[in-house]
Amino acid sequence: MAPPTLSPSTLAVHADDRINTLTDVAPAIHPSTTFRYPRDHTKLQPVPENGEEFLDLSTPLVYSRLTNANVNRLETILTPLIYPNQTGEEVGGIAELSNHAVSYTSGLSAFHALIVSVTPKVVAISGGYHGCHGVLDLHKRMSGVKLVDLHAGDAEWEAAGLGKGDLVHLETPLNPTGEAFEIATYAERAHRFGALLSVDATFAPPGLQDPFVWGADVVMHSGTKYIGGHSDMLCGILATRPTAEGKKMAKGLRLDRIFLGSVLGSLEGWLGVRSLRTLELRVQRQSQNASKLAAWLSDAVNGKGEEKEVQVVKKVVAKVTHASLQAALPGNEWLPKQMPNGYGPVFAIYTHEPQQAKELPSSLQLFHHATSLGGVESLIEWRRMSDVECDERLLRVSVGVESWEDLKADLLEAFRAIGTQDAEVNKEKTLVVGMGEKGAEVKGGAAGAV
Repeated sequence: MAPPTLSPSTLAVHADDRINTLTDVAPAIHPSTTFRYPRDHTKLQPVPENGEEFLDLSTPLVYSRLTNANVNRLETILTPLIYPNQTGEEVGGIAELSNHAVSYTSGLSAFHALIVSVTPKVVAISGGYHGCHGVLDLHKRMSGVKLVDLHAGDAEWEAAGLGKGDLVHLETPLNPTGEAFEIATYAERAHRFGALLSVDATFAPPGLQDPFVWGADVVMHSGTKYIGGHSDMLCGILATRPTAEGKKMAKGLRLDRIFLGSVLGSLEGWLGVRSLRTLELRVQRQSQNASKLAAWLSDAVNGKGEEKEVQVVKKVVAKVTHASLQAALPGNEWLPKQMPNGYGPVFAIYTHEPQQAKELPSSLQLFHHATSLGGVESLIEWRRMSDVECDERLLRVSVGVESWEDLKADLLEAFRAIGTQDAEVNKEKTLVVGMGEKGAEVKGGAAGAV
């Protein structure tokens, strides 16, 4: 493998060169579920009698539920992206470090695997992706795990019994608002209580944020989003610290993965390899687009910018949230250090009324009204469609790789259309009744009233 001093964009293309055995420039898809044992009987290695079998990226292929070629390649390429500037010296080199990045069938299966591995009695968590809370509800039924608010004070954590062997789970940037939290602060608190810190970094894929630098013990990604990047594969990732302790945890995760039945499929592994080649290109463009759009909207809400545009935006938009807007505020000097290469491609728009949020996506031409995020195409979702707890005025915006000026124009036209509809509705509510030259005005009259 090329030395880790190469840039991420180069490693995304060449990190797997060392495992090439065929002459294909584009890696082949290997759909086989089972693989022949060596014909030479002297090379047959039976399963250890003590049961301590460790399946890693160097294990000969036997059965695709254990390991498969496409997934091995995916995890090999992911390694220098998730662990930038790491040589893997503490764990035996970069090849060994590749075993620390473990893939799963989805982000939720990765989170489930994390809870199974850690087996906490208490989990500190707050807000974020509602699916993780659904997984924890299952573990409440199975093991009685308790939850405590992630942002609660030390006294509440102590009262909940949070301590050694428990888990503090931080999502940053946060779904669906795109707001960021300081990882180092939560790492210090978690470790002071003897707990592990897991960071869901889905909204800040590799290249934007390295949670291990700030004290994370485990990093999670819903690889469906930016690692996939084309809205055509499901995937989850857990990565452990590049230390001996992290190696031990990763070994357990790989063994558990067999019996959880959550090994990524061969086709998804191949799609992930295809996607990682362009990860940096996509994410940088998407993040820059999001920051420009969020800044334009925020300025308009605050009365800055071209007067006509400001008036159109203000009729619909009440608030915008994104990590880039946080970074400009006093007291957030940590944020540019934590996210030095961009603030993520997702932000949230809050409208004045829920009906505006419900109607806006139908007026857009370049944004698909759909859930999920991370694809090359821009998506917008009235979040109430998939999250019962979400503010009904919230629209989650996942920005793609299109021209940001085109996306801005599309949003502006949609705001104009919604603003015009609102004006017409208000006009219809003013009904004229009575007789004579001048009628009496009845404001707020219902449609169809006399």
